[in-house]
Amino acid sequence: MLTEERQNLILQLLKEKDIVKVQEIMQLTNASESTIRRDLTQLEEKKFLKRVHGGAGRLQGKLNELSVSEKASKNLHQKERIAKFAASLIEEGDSIYLDAGTTTLSMIPFLPQKDIVVVTNGLAHGQQLLEAGYKTYLLGGFIKSKTNALIGRGAVNSLTDYRFDKAFMGANGVHGEYGYTTPDPEEAEVKKKAMDMARESYMLVDHTKFGEISFSKIEDLKNAVIITDEKLEDQHYTKHTTVKVVTS
Repeated sequence: MLTEERQNLILQLLKEKDIVKVQEIMQLTNASESTIRRDLTQLEEKKFLKRVHGGAGRLQGKLNELSVSEKASKNLHQKERIAKFAASLIEEGDSIYLDAGTTTLSMIPFLPQKDIVVVTNGLAHGQQLLEAGYKTYLLGGFIKSKTNALIGRGAVNSLTDYRFDKAFMGANGVHGEYGYTTPDPEEAEVKKKAMDMARESYMLVDHTKFGEISFSKIEDLKNAVIITDEKLEDQHYTKHTTVKVVTS
């Protein structure tokens, strides 16, 4: 099979499902592993797909954003592992920021029973934090129904009143060149401002977010420590920031 035929087949497979494995492509094309990996590298360089462990994944649309309920049902075990590790970084007397998102929401059951103050722009986060007995501040702003996040000028202005020891953030995309991104420019502005107000920032992202690029940039890679669930094949990330891989 010619190179062009193989690569067209790979792209067709990715239209049918989100992830395709190297072994699957080898069986369909009768090509060697090294040949398929070279095809995937070339297609990734052309921005037709993203490399994932053992294969390739389909790139999402720049404006594509799942609802809270849709996000909550994806990669539950991975999110819990990441959230538990992130919560373990919180120390007595910390003021922390919890970004709106399902992974940061998963942190709340694991938060230490210590004297901490929490600021958030997540409506669901605020409710759970209050029920758990934490001193909680909720940002002002416009409520975005799809993500239950407070965004806009009110949220950004609210953030100028606070300073954080640690900010725990989420993103839709993590890319070696384009950094951390999210579909909504207003939400990106709130995320960036929160990171600016923090001494340390942590980006909580599972392996599916790597190689993705959404519409609006939040920050460069160097401006946050990445907490994720799988070792990265692409070493570009570790050259620009610290990556903590949570395996259990």
